[in-house]
Amino acid sequence: MPIETTNDASMQTDWLGLNGARVLIAGAGGIGGACAVAYAEAGASVAIVDRDQRALDMIGVELAALGVRYELLQADLTVHGEGARVVTEAIAVLGGLDVLLHAVGINDRRPILEFTEDEWDRILQVNLSSVFGLAQAAGRHMVAQKFGRILALSSVSGLLAHHSHGPYAASKGGINQLLRVMAREWAVSGVTVNALAPGYIETPLTAGELAKPGKREDLESLVPAGRLGTPDELTGPALFLSSRHAGFITGHVMYIDGGRTLV
Repeated sequence: MPIETTNDASMQTDWLGLNGARVLIAGAGGIGGACAVAYAEAGASVAIVDRDQRALDMIGVELAALGVRYELLQADLTVHGEGARVVTEAIAVLGGLDVLLHAVGINDRRPILEFTEDEWDRILQVNLSSVFGLAQAAGRHMVAQKFGRILALSSVSGLLAHHSHGPYAASKGGINQLLRVMAREWAVSGVTVNALAPGYIETPLTAGELAKPGKREDLESLVPAGRLGTPDELTGPALFLSSRHAGFITGHVMYIDGGRTLV
């Protein structure tokens, strides 16, 4: 169901226009999980896909407590064809698809000379190739219905040359450009495609690094805001870019980083 643009007073309680939207989220934990809850609280029906059944069960408990319509889908999006299968299943259970958010990612912090080709391939498959498979399948549906919102998590590492982030940085830079091309190709069909590029966020992906002695303080010193971000600070931008108010915003990389990319 396309998110309508209207000034009708009846929509004032649903400022974003997401009530009744059909949303597919890849990634049940961290930022993906926080966004799943936020979309549900905005009145959307939500399908969440992850390869980790435990993560799915945990977000399922949160969504069940909200009393909203949701679906949990287990899949490994690095397997060829799984993105298309998941989109087809999500459309079947939700009755359509209006919004896709890709929030799956892994990192391995080592100098480039220490990576094997298999390790490189794994990071690119999880972080970048799965975006292609899922967004392409969603794009086919959205282009046909003349409406859609596609978002994927990038990173400040897609812009900044962080030490020991070679494959990760390449994957995030790839996301930025892939989404820009999708945005250009699909804009005429009413489909917007944008990236959310967080800075240092406290998630399960960063927990191990932040646990190292002095690492939190080192990272905080690089952020003009003087602190790390939280997953909840990604939910507002995600919902806005998914909303009826963001129909003229496409091909954009939004940095949510406390000013990290300023220095």
